[in-house]
Amino acid sequence: MNNPEPRTKAAAPNALTVDLEDWYHGCCSAAAPPVPAEQRRVRRNTESILSLLADCRVQATFFVLGSVAEQDPFLVPMIAAAGHEISSHGYSHTLAPLLGPEKFREELRLTAAIIAAQSGSPPAGFRAPQWSLGSATPWAMEILQQEGCLYDSSYNPLPFVGNRRGPCAPFAIGTRGGSILEIPPMVTPSPIGNLPTGGGWGFRCFPLSLIRRSMQALNDAGAPAVLYLHPREMEAFGPRLPLSPLQSFLSYGPRSDAAGRLRELLSRFSFQTMKELALWASA
Repeated sequence: MNNPEPRTKAAAPNALTVDLEDWYHGCCSAAAPPVPAEQRRVRRNTESILSLLADCRVQATFFVLGSVAEQDPFLVPMIAAAGHEISSHGYSHTLAPLLGPEKFREELRLTAAIIAAQSGSPPAGFRAPQWSLGSATPWAMEILQQEGCLYDSSYNPLPFVGNRRGPCAPFAIGTRGGSILEIPPMVTPSPIGNLPTGGGWGFRCFPLSLIRRSMQALNDAGAPAVLYLHPREMEAFGPRLPLSPLQSFLSYGPRSDAAGRLRELLSRFSFQTMKELALWASA
């Protein structure tokens, strides 16, 4: 793991990010199956997140899946009206290597157009489904830079889903047209490798004290802690896809919700949006 370099600028902000997708966008390698409108749960779970954020007076960044925004055109305006940042999660939840460069750009543009129409502003950032940017997508950063992204948050410093030796603090990635800032999610170093404490199953499995210490350690080193959440994690007993035991655990984790420990962290630490964090890191 690359330890973050100490900074002399103002104290590092943190960021809460929400991957705005529905319960059936789990551990899938291709587009999600069609689900009738009455079985979708993203609206009710997003409302729970917005209520929690309002109680804690925190502004978050929502990485919006274009297909979800298109299915429910009230979601993005509701989030934007509460003052939160809207960024892109792509359109179909297909992994980036399966899309290829042309389809990847097409999905970026389609989602950006939907977000701009619904919120009034184009997205400043991007996060790939399942952290699927990396060595298999050498073309992705140049496309993101060309399409006007200020930052990306798709490189997870973990084994299997990212680069386990990758930086844990924001870093610039150069392209022929300029650089783009990469903002990785929080992990916790350990003797067996980095632990996924920043979100998903790890956020709900590992002790809250470990997550607090990890955030504080990053902040003490002058680096931000980036947390991530899915709307489905707001309900412990929501529906699940019929996956293998391993896939089910990696996609859904334990039967618990993230709200309680998330509220504690939002009350204890300071948070900004990812765009604000990117501007801070680039200053």
